[in-house]
Amino acid sequence: MTAIFCAPLKWEADALRRGLPPGLTDRVLRTGSGPARAGRAAGGAAVTSADAVLVAGIAGGLDPSLRPGDVVVADRVVAPDGSERACPSARLLAGRLRADGIGVRVGAIATSDRVVSGARRAALARSGAVAVDMESAYLLDADRPGAVVRVVADPADGRLLAPATLRRVRQAVAALTPVAPAVADWAAAVGPRTVLLAEPRSFCAGVERAIEVVEQALAQRGAPVYVRKQIVHNEHVVGDLATRGAVFVDELDDVPAGATVVFSAHGVSPAVRERAQTRELDVIDATCPLVTKVHSEVRRFADRGDTIVFIGHQGHEETEGTMGERPDSTVLVQDLADAESVQIPDPQRCSYLVQTTLSAYEVAEVVQVLRRRFPAIKGPATDDICYATTNRQDALRDVAGAADLVLVVGSQNSSNSRRLVETAQRFGAASYLVDDVDDVDLRWLAGASTVGITAGASAPAALVDDVVAGIGGLGPIQVHTRRLVTENVHFTLPKEVRGA
Repeated sequence: MTAIFCAPLKWEADALRRGLPPGLTDRVLRTGSGPARAGRAAGGAAVTSADAVLVAGIAGGLDPSLRPGDVVVADRVVAPDGSERACPSARLLAGRLRADGIGVRVGAIATSDRVVSGARRAALARSGAVAVDMESAYLLDADRPGAVVRVVADPADGRLLAPATLRRVRQAVAALTPVAPAVADWAAAVGPRTVLLAEPRSFCAGVERAIEVVEQALAQRGAPVYVRKQIVHNEHVVGDLATRGAVFVDELDDVPAGATVVFSAHGVSPAVRERAQTRELDVIDATCPLVTKVHSEVRRFADRGDTIVFIGHQGHEETEGTMGERPDSTVLVQDLADAESVQIPDPQRCSYLVQTTLSAYEVAEVVQVLRRRFPAIKGPATDDICYATTNRQDALRDVAGAADLVLVVGSQNSSNSRRLVETAQRFGAASYLVDDVDDVDLRWLAGASTVGITAGASAPAALVDDVVAGIGGLGPIQVHTRRLVTENVHFTLPKEVRGA
């Protein structure tokens, strides 16, 4: 697909060309300034024959926080008659600009049919638009991908006719040149795609339960409710709960005596529980029942005299909490190298247990080494890796085999999300972990006609929807869901919040 870059003024067009690769400079169209010229350009052969249109140039600031030289990417363009044109790929383009160190504001851009100042400008600002131009709405249409990048020339609190105006315009025009590489990558990513959604994905029963525990605690007890560590490993979930009155702390000493504290889904050691009791804290335990199962196994195996090899990742809250049950009887194995070197006092009396969020493939390899070295080693009666982790990995396997690119939605500190990336890579797909659509690099999408998408068990489903919408802003997409199983697991809330 061919994209064209529309710039109203010669200054703007030249600045954009200076930053584009040589093969793209001939795609820059100087449209002329204002509605009439933009309208004529929109009806010309250069624009009507293009598969995608990107408008670049300078703009007036409506938001007082925007200063000359600030870059704005439109997530929607509001025409003079009030109609709107959405720009779904805005966050992808903004993310690409940020990757080049360019600060970006994503928001609505209003197109005016005349130069605005004073009361009219204030009215546009009240509409929610952050910047104003006189061309974009006339050049975009709903039938093909579109994007708008504008650089603020005159701020909301500045006078249009002032000695500083020309200097500000020059500053804004100059800022278009470093914007150009991201514009080129947007054009390279434009095209039709197939999106394969792995199912199941996103929240599991343990995560839903943990989040609901905090929500119910806030509803019943009022804010603040303290949470030890992140309730689940997702920045969006934590941020949302924080705005509603949850206070996340690293240690119990940061919780006022007698206050309500929630233990996260990853579990805690007996030492933490004892500390909470000493400080007379009102404890609500949101530990996932599947993690609680592993804690119980540690106690049972250690108490029968076994040395326990715990397969997990050092520093992860689940590992710390689980090994804290019987620290003198537990040794940590993180990978194959550890499995080859770990020493056990009595090889006839040993067991292994597993962090619930690991890759089934990785664990199988480690267990194979342990069984070779310690033939008497025993495992749990049922798999420690949680059903949701296994389901998401298995569901992704089929998707990864058919995709040019796999995007896993989840935070960087989410163990199960990182294992999904490794699973996709294991099956030959280029795979990346993204916290949300802002992290999706346009350069990954160039040449990727089939994109697989999944999400870790702690990532909200809405984040996947945002990624799909962003990709859809680059061209027509066909979305297919590949379902492995339907999950219907539900965990009962702790008694402390069950009555609401």
